[in-house]
Amino acid sequence: MRRNRAAPRIWDTDWLMLRPLASRLREQAQRHVPPNTLMVDLGCGEEPYADMMRQMKIDYRGADIDDGATLKIDQQGRVPLDDYTAGAVLSVQVLEHVRDLNSYCAEIWRLLKDDGVLLLSTHGTWLYHPHPEDHRRWTRTGLIADLSDRGFTVEEVHAIVGPLATTTMLRLTGFAFFLRRIPFIGSTLAAFLAVVMNLRAVLEEYVTPAQIRDDNACVFLVRARKVAK
Repeated sequence: MRRNRAAPRIWDTDWLMLRPLASRLREQAQRHVPPNTLMVDLGCGEEPYADMMRQMKIDYRGADIDDGATLKIDQQGRVPLDDYTAGAVLSVQVLEHVRDLNSYCAEIWRLLKDDGVLLLSTHGTWLYHPHPEDHRRWTRTGLIADLSDRGFTVEEVHAIVGPLATTTMLRLTGFAFFLRRIPFIGSTLAAFLAVVMNLRAVLEEYVTPAQIRDDNACVFLVRARKVAK
């Protein structure tokens, strides 16, 4: 899974979403996170983007509630680092699982230096997927407003996968779930279907006008900075 999220294959059901997300993350980090910057991945999971960031000489450190992370998040949601020590915070597909947005965003704000950058992605549209909880989805306007209300200035927003291709991805996810339950050949059938439907979705992305995709994305990736208090 760690390799797939940063380098998905066309036979993966979420290839169309993960491929541009990884590409955009790399682009944003190259442009806005200098080498040797301390980057905290807040809610890192299996750290799928660790290798990517370290290849750019970024001082990447994953933080999560599980013991496997480099930095253990405590019960109050705090990372064991001093205030204003991180030059960058990474948050990839975490925000929709956060119950208390105020606490999560306050920890990002606390960790970031005054000139630090936040790279954050979350869902505009997707299936319910609790890990262990799943609380909300965003519009472009709503995501900007929620971050702005919590002390951040959003500098850039990227929309990833428009509504037409998203519907194909959702159908693929459902079909693949049932195909994989077929003994012996299920995984092969699911992979073949993924290739076919991913190629279809590429065409659907091509014909979707940018203004429609921008406001109706499957995933939004933002670059933001903290507002000094």
